[in-house]
Amino acid sequence: MNARPRVFIARRLPGGDAVGSPLARVRDAAEVDLWADDAPPAPDALRAHGAACDGLLTMLTDRVDGALLDACPRVRVVANLAVGYDNIDVPACTERGVLVTNTPGVLTDTTADMTWALLMAAARRLPEGERAVRDGEWGPWHPTWMLGHRVTGATLGIVGPGRIGAGVARRARAFEMRVLYHGRREVPDFPGEFAPLDQLLAESDYVSVHTPLTPETAGMCDTAFFARMQPRAIFINTSRGGVVDQAALTQALHDGVIGGAGLDVTSPEPLPPDDPLLAAPRLVIAPHLGSATDETRTKMAHLAVDGLLAGLAGERPTHLVNPEALAVRGRR
Repeated sequence: MNARPRVFIARRLPGGDAVGSPLARVRDAAEVDLWADDAPPAPDALRAHGAACDGLLTMLTDRVDGALLDACPRVRVVANLAVGYDNIDVPACTERGVLVTNTPGVLTDTTADMTWALLMAAARRLPEGERAVRDGEWGPWHPTWMLGHRVTGATLGIVGPGRIGAGVARRARAFEMRVLYHGRREVPDFPGEFAPLDQLLAESDYVSVHTPLTPETAGMCDTAFFARMQPRAIFINTSRGGVVDQAALTQALHDGVIGGAGLDVTSPEPLPPDDPLLAAPRLVIAPHLGSATDETRTKMAHLAVDGLLAGLAGERPTHLVNPEALAVRGRR
């Protein structure tokens, strides 16, 4: 009788141990080593726990590279509980015949909602207003106090016209906004007007970034990027912190080059409390809450488990990042 596969799960999953929960599904099919700490496993701990495993269920904070895979030679599948997989060296996985899966689609609406929460909060200066109330600074009504920016009828620029960018653009219709978008190419049926990046930055009242983190996009939102935006424009990022040059953003906010910013992602995460960015004015910031609803995170966990179990069973996972690995695996 064949032994059950063994897997390492790098964090507690939504649903706990309830019947039909993501964790229960894995335990029905495999021996589970669960990392129960809220903090991610250090690289040496990840190697130690993964060494005897056939599969890994990782988070975006877990670095999976050639060195880890060499220390974990039994691993056949890495299921990443995230849409992005910049934490994984995909070529190194492919070279070793290790399948990589992700969890696309299910967090589109949740992250688009979060983008709008940040946009509205930054536009109407809600965190500043709440602090004023709590700090006893709410005085008599005054026509020039705490003025924000209009949203209805404004222009929204979307950099990165993927699923989430399209979701943000669809929501803009309710605010009668003009929507511009920029990507590597025009996207059929995208709810907006394709524009060169220079035009988008020059004409948009709000610029929302939805690009994956790649060598080409790393640090793309830099000093020159912010200088091309309107002085009153607000910058929103719910993609990855690494696409932004944070020193440049900090300076742009201090110097009034742009009108404000709303961030759900930073680099690093968590952001140290003494980071200079946190002293910048007109900044709304959240601790990476884009997909943070119970419903969405549970769906993400189930998708990750789907990929993990399919890979362990020798099947082709639905959300396979590196199909080339199938051929490599077949030669072994």
